[in-house]
Amino acid sequence: MMKNKKNQQKKPPFNQYWIFGSVIIAFIILNLFSGSGTEKSNITTPSKFFNFVKDGDVDKIEIVNKREVYVFLTNDALLKDVHRNSSGKSILSIAKLTPNYTFEFGDLQNFENKLSATSREFNQDIEVNYVTKQNIWGDILISMLPFILIIAIWIFIMRRMSSGTGGAGGQIFNIGKSKAKLFDANAKVKVTFQDVAGLEGAKEEVQEIVDFLKNPKKYTALGGKIPKGALLIGSPGTGKTLLAKAVAGEAKVPFFSLSGSDFVEMFVGVGASRVRDLFKRAKEKSPSIIFIDEIDAIGRARGKSNFTGSNDERENTLNQLLTEMDGFGTNTNVIVIAATNRADVLDKALMRAGRFDRQIYVDLPDVRERKKIFEVHLKPLKKASSVDVDFLSKQTPGFSGADIANVCNEAALIAARKNKKSVGKQDFLDAVDRIVGGLEKKNKIITEDEKKAVAYHEAGHATVSWMLEHAAPLVKVTIVPRGRSLGAAWYLPEERLIVRPEQMLDEMCATLGGRAAEKVIFNKISTGALSDLEKVTKQARAMVTVYGLNDKVGNLTYYDSSNGNEYGFTKPYSEQTAETIDKEISAIIEKQYQRAISILKKNKKKLIQLAEVLLSKEVIFKDNLEEIFGKRPFDKKVK
Repeated sequence: MMKNKKNQQKKPPFNQYWIFGSVIIAFIILNLFSGSGTEKSNITTPSKFFNFVKDGDVDKIEIVNKREVYVFLTNDALLKDVHRNSSGKSILSIAKLTPNYTFEFGDLQNFENKLSATSREFNQDIEVNYVTKQNIWGDILISMLPFILIIAIWIFIMRRMSSGTGGAGGQIFNIGKSKAKLFDANAKVKVTFQDVAGLEGAKEEVQEIVDFLKNPKKYTALGGKIPKGALLIGSPGTGKTLLAKAVAGEAKVPFFSLSGSDFVEMFVGVGASRVRDLFKRAKEKSPSIIFIDEIDAIGRARGKSNFTGSNDERENTLNQLLTEMDGFGTNTNVIVIAATNRADVLDKALMRAGRFDRQIYVDLPDVRERKKIFEVHLKPLKKASSVDVDFLSKQTPGFSGADIANVCNEAALIAARKNKKSVGKQDFLDAVDRIVGGLEKKNKIITEDEKKAVAYHEAGHATVSWMLEHAAPLVKVTIVPRGRSLGAAWYLPEERLIVRPEQMLDEMCATLGGRAAEKVIFNKISTGALSDLEKVTKQARAMVTVYGLNDKVGNLTYYDSSNGNEYGFTKPYSEQTAETIDKEISAIIEKQYQRAISILKKNKKKLIQLAEVLLSKEVIFKDNLEEIFGKRPFDKKVK
């Protein structure tokens, strides 16, 4: 058995270059055997030929195809030493079957005239024959050569495109095969649920799905049915794909992973074919899990974007996906897990029970979950003893798991740039500033007047926020340009589940403190408040049109969660209401602006003092504000 196997391995594989080699060899052979056999003749020149004529050595000539001359010598000439190297001593030459010399000439008429004149002058009688020779097989091969080459190239390309394994290639013969990557017992997935910090609720539901596949009888014995699908919904970077990787590492069942865009192809019907192939493979290896990342690539609501009424390949792919998910039997033990951050655009038929029975929301981590995420990402770092995980988790509100991983990596890079042996607390703070505000630009060209305006602008933010109860506590203020901004103020916002009107109004007033400071100090305003105005306008519009916090508009909301708050071509309110909304938004912003001006006028001396400290130090912290303003009277109320 081993001998046969060895012999089989020694068999040379089919090589496409044999095709090209065979064509070339055939072409050469046909030319050799279809020729006239003149290869053995000596090549001479017209001038030497006419010398042969003068000497009487030429018996006859053949003018072949009006461009070449075959020279046959007399028997006496064959005995001369000058012709010893010709083929004159061969039997074929003596029998006048092969020429002794050959040469090519230019114009036929000139050659004939010169030959006639030379023959008369030297009284030579030379037989002249005109011959037309055709290489039939060579002509046929030359005419067919382009087709032979096209066929050979086509075979070569087809073999290259069809070579590959499974259905994961992009080959033309496998174009309808699924591109899903299979993770089974042979594929080692190192990510487990222990590597997924935080996300306790989502992780619990996903763990239960894994348990469904491991112990199906535990649930079906009571008459229950195993869920057919689970949809992970959350903001980018919250850990949806990481959860899926953990499922692959924990499930110990075949796990098919692919992206929604893997179904998309330029050819009609390919997407639906790949869906069919994916589910066929999953059923063959059941119990199994299918994970489709970014399912909104194929799962968008049908009919909204098809204005032409033409056939939509994406809709066909979605229809096939709906059919396959709903066509499962209760005992197939195949579960579909999908992830998206655009659940509002998904088709309702895809979201219904029976397809995705469970919708798992993966939210941004809170302070406790951020602490656990930091602990995971801090393990590979050489951190200093001064690093406090509780402090870091409190300094990163609104950060996702991906953001926290980026903070840890950026802190390590900053420490290495400073030639430190460990990553310290300040490195993490610098990393947070780098991610939130952008790269620090200390060499940016800025005039003294601009620098002074920026200092008073940022001091205005700090002063107003310090005097307001519900404004976020200040962390630090800087006038060093960073990213696209000329200055920045860092706050530590309170993590609230609900927000009251007075809290929103205090935040808006603090945001407008920068422009208000410019007005109070210089009696001028500038374009530096663009981002502030954008922020407060969005907040005021949300108060009026989304949350129903305005008395004149009333307890109404024009937010449509099913459409992502996109109005389309028509607004859900009249022109009169639109005018009222615009007036109320403007009134809210103007009222908070005047409130900020009033606060700054009362504390003008302290505002100037704070701005002078900022101009000298460029960066100030909470301690500097306490020295100037004293402690906030309502700090005890801030948790």
